[in-house]
Amino acid sequence: VQLQACGGGMVQAGGSLRLSCAASGRTSTMAWFRQAPGQEREFVAAWKSGSNASYAESVKGRFTFSRDNAQNMAYLQMTSLKPEDTAVYYCAARVNRIVDTYVRNAKVYDYWGQGTEVTVSS
Repeated sequence: VQLQACGGGMVQAGGSLRLSCAASGRTSTMAWFRQAPGQEREFVAAWKSGSNASYAESVKGRFTFSRDNAQNMAYLQMTSLKPEDTAVYYCAARVNRIVDTYVRNAKVYDYWGQGTEVTVSS
């Protein structure tokens, strides 16, 4: 499975962006992670087929994860953006099913997109 992420850019604090991730095949779980300069990659949001989306506390209420399974697409609508949201955002996917407990763990994902950069200015 290949993943292609896009939609990043520069925006002022309080603004919005929508990230997209196109998968070349079917997946069971898709997720977004992000990595800020000098920091470790961190979980942002995930959606496992048959479950609800889960979010990091830092983005809950501001970000919305959606999927179009027919098109093998995942989206991350980001609103009320803050400077601390600045990072490279990565789309990740897994084909085989996993329990909900592990969706926040980057190690369970087999496929990763190339990353799309989001910069939020104050």
